[in-house]
Amino acid sequence: MIDEAHPRVVVTGTDTGIGKTVFSAALAYALEASYWKPVQSGLDEETDSQTVERLGGLPSDRILPEAYRLTTPASPHLSAAIDGAELDPDTLDPPLVSGPLVIEGAGGLLVPLTRRTLFADVFARWRYPTILCARTGLGTINHTLLSLEAMRRRAIPIVGIVFIGDEQADTRSIITEIGDINDLGRLPKFDPLTADNLHTGFRNWIDLSIIKKRLASC
Repeated sequence: MIDEAHPRVVVTGTDTGIGKTVFSAALAYALEASYWKPVQSGLDEETDSQTVERLGGLPSDRILPEAYRLTTPASPHLSAAIDGAELDPDTLDPPLVSGPLVIEGAGGLLVPLTRRTLFADVFARWRYPTILCARTGLGTINHTLLSLEAMRRRAIPIVGIVFIGDEQADTRSIITEIGDINDLGRLPKFDPLTADNLHTGFRNWIDLSIIKKRLASC
């Protein structure tokens, strides 16, 4: 059951670069939540926290500092080795906030934090309701069903799937039927990608009522 005083939801994905940061920005805005990215790999361009602040329209005090900021845009275990840093997954505990908190993972579920620990292992320890973001392109059926198996094997509470990209009705239906999972909606690719376009698209295509209901029951 989600903590009513400090509700938290994890946003993860089937792969890297599929749009889960954009979705996290829209979700944080819709829930009037704070946002936390535990590990940021790559600092040369706009970070995920900065993207969420810009696209989500969140005040800076609702963007919580990352636990680890690593220079190289790579898997955290490799980025930390290049930086000479040591990641301790056992210390990754979300900070307390007065309202909802959206937590975004890095890359896909099985991205390694260290040579022994995957992000999914941390999510399993937390046991927070988790939304899986999946692209709609070729190969996503396999990636998404494998991700669902990995989550269920670890007893990670699953809110449902958000699809990101062009509409592929058969892909969505086969994933939700075989995966026995809620379809929470689809975010298209926005051109231009602005805060206003994102928030309008989220209201039109994502069923926030289902998300809130699942968050309350997980």
